[in-house]
Amino acid sequence: MENRWLVSLLVVVMVVITMAEQVMTSQPTDRSSTLIVYFCSVYTGRSPKYFLSNLNTTLSSLRKQLTNGSRYATARTLLNGESVWGLVSCRAYTNTADCVACFNYAVDQLKVCALGNGGGAFYSDCDLRYENGNSLYTEANYRARVKLCGNPSSPQPIKFSKAVERLLSDLQIVAPRTRTFYAASVRKLVASDDETVYAIAQCNLNISRNVCSQCLKFRSRSLYDCLPATSGRVADNGCFMRYDTTPFFGQNQTTDITSLLRDEYSRKMRYIIMVAGGGVSFLFLALAFFVWHRRWNKRGRRQQVSVNGIVSYSYKHLQLATNNFSVENFIGKGGFGEVFKAIFGDKKVVAVKRLKVGYARGKAGFENEILLVSRIHHRNLLGLLGWCSEGSNLLLVLEYMSNGSLDRFLWGEKSGTLNWRRRYDIILGTSKGLAHLHKEFHVRIVHRDIKSSNILLDDDFQPKIADFGLARFHPEDQSHVTTNFAGTLGYTAPEYLLYGTLSDKVDTFSFGIVILEVISGRKCSYRNFDETSTDCLLEYDIHRIFKAFKCFPKVKGNRVDVLCMLIKISDALFVLLFN
Repeated sequence: MENRWLVSLLVVVMVVITMAEQVMTSQPTDRSSTLIVYFCSVYTGRSPKYFLSNLNTTLSSLRKQLTNGSRYATARTLLNGESVWGLVSCRAYTNTADCVACFNYAVDQLKVCALGNGGGAFYSDCDLRYENGNSLYTEANYRARVKLCGNPSSPQPIKFSKAVERLLSDLQIVAPRTRTFYAASVRKLVASDDETVYAIAQCNLNISRNVCSQCLKFRSRSLYDCLPATSGRVADNGCFMRYDTTPFFGQNQTTDITSLLRDEYSRKMRYIIMVAGGGVSFLFLALAFFVWHRRWNKRGRRQQVSVNGIVSYSYKHLQLATNNFSVENFIGKGGFGEVFKAIFGDKKVVAVKRLKVGYARGKAGFENEILLVSRIHHRNLLGLLGWCSEGSNLLLVLEYMSNGSLDRFLWGEKSGTLNWRRRYDIILGTSKGLAHLHKEFHVRIVHRDIKSSNILLDDDFQPKIADFGLARFHPEDQSHVTTNFAGTLGYTAPEYLLYGTLSDKVDTFSFGIVILEVISGRKCSYRNFDETSTDCLLEYDIHRIFKAFKCFPKVKGNRVDVLCMLIKISDALFVLLFN
């Protein structure tokens, strides 16, 4: 029976991989088929038969509304205990034929979701979502930073970027003020007759004006990352923005944004007058803050904010908070030194990392970590709260993770306590953190030391990648660079260990080792090999993990859940590799 389940699992995974590859490599035949992103739920309905029947009914209802001329439609079907909610939104510049064509593309694309009880597809001309709950009617800012940038760049990058930024800023102000939550405009570059920018901003009609404004504000900032590319698209559950040097809407479909911007200007002037009226109070508060700040510094509790808004602490302050770096406050060792628990006067608990002064690269590693972590903000990356540099004392103040590192729960004193749901969440969260470093940050960052001990867990067992001491910036225009080796043997990709070839695939290899450790509960071990060897760095054969259930540690849960978790783990890999 177990073998039959295993064969079914492998077939499902191979089918999903094949379909995903086809989606990634296929080229659109027209503008309606330009796919930005799609997603599928990893959960299934209680009754696949009735769920699919209700889904077909919901999609038919949506198609009928679009055929009758609507550009925004919702539908719900509830039969036999299975509920399916659907929502489709076409861009306001599309005609009925283009809108229906885009909807059909989205329906075909979401067939890859199979029995998943939710899914969504975002195209240039429309977006379609469905699920077994009505939360999709209120969500707006969920799938952040989903954007598609064009390849060619403007021949006038500085002028072009400034013009597009101003245009997108105007549209994100104007669109929420229109009745249809839609605005389109055309703008020529200054002193240029041959380059024109076309742009739109549109919100779904199911959200409020304030939520629309917030959604467009976030997405316009995401589009700035595309510049100076000549085209860009960005989508979220509640809104869509696009710019291009090629016309994609008619001249008669533009919006008169001048009057709406004038109203916004008048509102701002009233606000400025109100603020000016309270000027005396503001000056008083500023003076009080200045006096307090001077006293605070004299007490040695903290120094001025210096790097990217991160607080610079005095060594005396951190020494007091860690009880003079006592054994009782010792947490463990990081990549460049020891980590201690610290409690500030306001009862806030943090972690203080004290770097080894004698470490050859300690100073450089400290400055590198400050530069990197202070600019990175993501729920799955350990946040930097402060720092200290006094003489030979180099310290970092980091978020405190009460559950410690992942390796404690795999083979340490907490081994066997992670259920499969938590293992899946840990793998998925780590993949999102890596995806942010590799794809979503304005420069590509390679961590170079991904391992179980560098993945920390908070109170809810949500993972955060830590120890950026070995991280490197990676040029966007190069597929790889050559560098000296740094990392942990056993987790290091062969091409990096042998030849120093560094790319984001080095982190992907290390992450794959971590996934195997999370699934099996067994520790990776280093095995010596020469330049011609490509032996696996695990002390057991990787393929055995997929051979029988005996490869998994004994934790609470049933065997069927294990198979389901493997399918979900493959989805986590897609987040890192394909998003």
